Amino acid sequence: MRDDLNSGTRRDGDGHKDGARARRDHKGEQEVRPVVEREVPFGQQSSEHVLASTVHSWLDGELPEAAVRKGDTARDVEFWRNLNSQMDLARRMRTPEHIEAQIMAALPHHAPALITPWYRREFVITPMTAVSVATALVTLAVATTVALMAP
Repeated sequence: MRDDLNSGTRRDGDGHKDGARARRDHKGEQEVRPVVEREVPFGQQSSEHVLASTVHSWLDGELPEAAVRKGDTARDVEFWRNLNSQMDLARRMRTPEHIEAQIMAALPHHAPALITPWYRREFVITPMTAVSVATALVTLAVATTVALMAP
């Protein structure tokens, strides 16, 4: 089945969508199309499998397992029991000591330095900055002199 995801797009004179040509593999036998992402809407449940209300009740602790472990629900009960045992196993797992040692060795061994305020920081002037400031001061002095001497 071919799924045309962009059925509303226009085709050019050669029959290709929006002027894009489909690439062919090295033998020219099969057309290779770019993969297009599709959205899957929320709210639509698959009709394959729905948990029975008795299984929900058992998961909530309202029914004993014996009442649910019969017929079609036995498979669901087995799934949830396996999932629970795997989660218990995962909760009991601990990080190996050598991994913990590597993590601790990667951490800095000193406390982070406090950020000093701008007025306590080192003041560094580069040559370009010095020339720029000097030029600005000379220009300001000339402009002030012209303004005061003008009749």
